Amino acid sequence: MVDLKAKPFYLTDEEIQWVEDTIASMTIDEKLSQLFVLLKPVPGADEGRIKALMESARPGGMRWQGGDKDTVWLQNRLFQRYSRIPVFIAGNCDDGGNGVLPKEGTFVATAAEAGASEGDETAYRMGYVAGREAAAIGVNWMFNPVADIYKNWRNTIVNTRSFGSGADRVISCVRAYIRGIKDAAPHMACTCKHFPGDGWDELDPHISPAHNEADPEEWLESYGKVYKTMIDEGLETIMTGQISLPQMSRRLRPGIRNEEIMPASLAPELLQDLLRGQLGFNGLIISDASHMIGMSGVMARSEAVPRCIAAGCDMFLFANDFEEDLSYLKAGWEKGAVTEERLSDALHRVLGLKARLKLYEDSVRYPDKALLDEIGCPAHRAFTAQAADAGVTLVKDTQGLLPIRPEEKKNALLIYVQSTPNSKAYAGDGMRALITEELERAGFRVSQCPSFYDLELENGAHPMNFVKMMQMGRREDFKKKYDVVFVFIYVKGYAQRNVERLSWSSGHSMEMPWYTQEVPTVGVSLNYTNHLVDCANIHTFVNAYGPNRENVRAAVEKITGKSAFRGQADETVFCGRWDTRL
Repeated sequence: MVDLKAKPFYLTDEEIQWVEDTIASMTIDEKLSQLFVLLKPVPGADEGRIKALMESARPGGMRWQGGDKDTVWLQNRLFQRYSRIPVFIAGNCDDGGNGVLPKEGTFVATAAEAGASEGDETAYRMGYVAGREAAAIGVNWMFNPVADIYKNWRNTIVNTRSFGSGADRVISCVRAYIRGIKDAAPHMACTCKHFPGDGWDELDPHISPAHNEADPEEWLESYGKVYKTMIDEGLETIMTGQISLPQMSRRLRPGIRNEEIMPASLAPELLQDLLRGQLGFNGLIISDASHMIGMSGVMARSEAVPRCIAAGCDMFLFANDFEEDLSYLKAGWEKGAVTEERLSDALHRVLGLKARLKLYEDSVRYPDKALLDEIGCPAHRAFTAQAADAGVTLVKDTQGLLPIRPEEKKNALLIYVQSTPNSKAYAGDGMRALITEELERAGFRVSQCPSFYDLELENGAHPMNFVKMMQMGRREDFKKKYDVVFVFIYVKGYAQRNVERLSWSSGHSMEMPWYTQEVPTVGVSLNYTNHLVDCANIHTFVNAYGPNRENVRAAVEKITGKSAFRGQADETVFCGRWDTRL
């Protein structure tokens, strides 16, 4: 039986009675439905459609896609209005309020940026802004902070989302992020993810089975230390990654065969023996997204849905087809794979957390619309600039190039490297123009190097575009024309490739760093921290962490000596190579 008076629930007798009465009032289909967090398939606040969804599916929680703040506020209000039992509304805010409202919410910093900063103030502000802006639209459950440790520089799904490569640094920032959430939104639950820990191998569990191969002792001293610390401090929820922990599974289940080693969401030895037993977690466990190949590619869905709950998850994140997934779970219950005791425990944790958050109170479920004014407000945007000033990092300047004075090196060539467009709707991302504005603001005269993508937009598909991108020109002319080259890199990716690396816009492109021995060159990353592996011969390199004006401005001001670099590079930026340090 779940102790709802204990950590992290701390319920009163009256709240426990509300939990018991609510469970007693539910049909078996309602009980099973309560274990799902669904993704609303169609953006918008169509009241009829939302009413039909909530009254037919009766989910325990909801996520959504898209929408402006007024629409999402109304949508989330309708989720609650048409749910007989108060519903979790979840947000995913790695970097601040932009996680729930990409266009209007405030990007504060990436976890990598916060980890590079001295102290934990940036991590706190990430949580604070995320909490204020998410709570304003009705979010009551934060699928953050990320508690992964960045052990493998090749792992790009975690790169910017991890606070660092050491357990103590991660603990400090995770703790600060949660404190920020609680100060901003007392009725919001926090989630550490992705148990048992991403960042060990280079595989993205969205698209591949992924593994954490740490031996049990090393795991307990690193990832386990992070989770144990946060559990002891009252963490409410943990999200299981679609990631296995093979050596721990072998210790906990002697004789287990390789084909029986499962991701945490399906592994009872990891959830019940390790997380519940050894680490003492009494809170709610939710799986990571169930469409990820780390889960869906290792077990038939008809088996995986009930197995996830039976293994120890209290909630199942997203449905492929809700009616079908519900039928799979019900079949597992009818066959005894999901026992009455396991179902009862899951329900008590789900309803217990809703009571802990006081979702039975209208004032908590329905935030005042006036709070929307805080989303993207000047005070929050000021945190972005402060985080950039604290976090932008000089990774190396081995030839003593900095600071660069525009009055001495006026003529600059800007090379902007971006991810390969994957849509015919590509029309540029505006970053080249923004960077140009900031360099010109600092006093440079800027020329822009074309990219193959832009030539295709301007000229249409034509073989000469490729030829033009190969025209480096005479070296002596180049040296006369330019005093400095700036290479700004904004490469990003998600759930498409296991490892994202720097990719030039065409083969043999003039963008490639042939110029580093001709003209002083500065590289600046606006996202990933590990680009030196692909351009080690750029001897002055800055990690700026954010594709926005505040981070670009901070980087330019530090490069030109108007402010000092304050961020500290993690050892992983050198990618385990000697040449990246040159």
